[in-house]
Amino acid sequence: MYMSEPTQFAAATRPRRIVLTGFMGSGKSTVGPLVARRLGWSFIDVDDVIEAEAGVPIVELFARHGEAAFRDREHATIARLHAAGDAQVLALGGGAIEHPATRELLLTAPGTILVHLEVELATTLARCSGTEHIRPILADQANLANRYQRRLPLYRTAHVSIAVDALTPEEAVDAILQAARLS
Repeated sequence: MYMSEPTQFAAATRPRRIVLTGFMGSGKSTVGPLVARRLGWSFIDVDDVIEAEAGVPIVELFARHGEAAFRDREHATIARLHAAGDAQVLALGGGAIEHPATRELLLTAPGTILVHLEVELATTLARCSGTEHIRPILADQANLANRYQRRLPLYRTAHVSIAVDALTPEEAVDAILQAARLS
């Protein structure tokens, strides 16, 4: 298992929030609730909150307002949820890391550890097969590969990156808790 050394996160600081980032299919929405359950914390999927508040699916928000407007909405939601309290695990949408203010918030906020769940593009394609109706980007393979390559260096700015391609969800939980020094 590949795990980068934590950066920019003080070893003596006990995390109060774990934020999961990564490309689609990395397991954020699967592993996040398991991490939260293990710690007795709450789990929040940011995409679910945005959809509930907007009353429409994210794909429709993109179509109506464009990606830039969606990213601004997403950043405001993340900032609000992040400020709402401790003892929480947040799962970000795959593109949230592209918003500079979101990255800055999550990398510098005391008590927050940003964890990148890293997957190869082939893993994304295998795990997300059949979800093209809610993830239209999957149908456009060239754009998908470009998006993956553009985001990968941004994901790797996280406090820690964990390669999860070959890990079970429980093994990923163990790796996250070890990286956060909560195990």
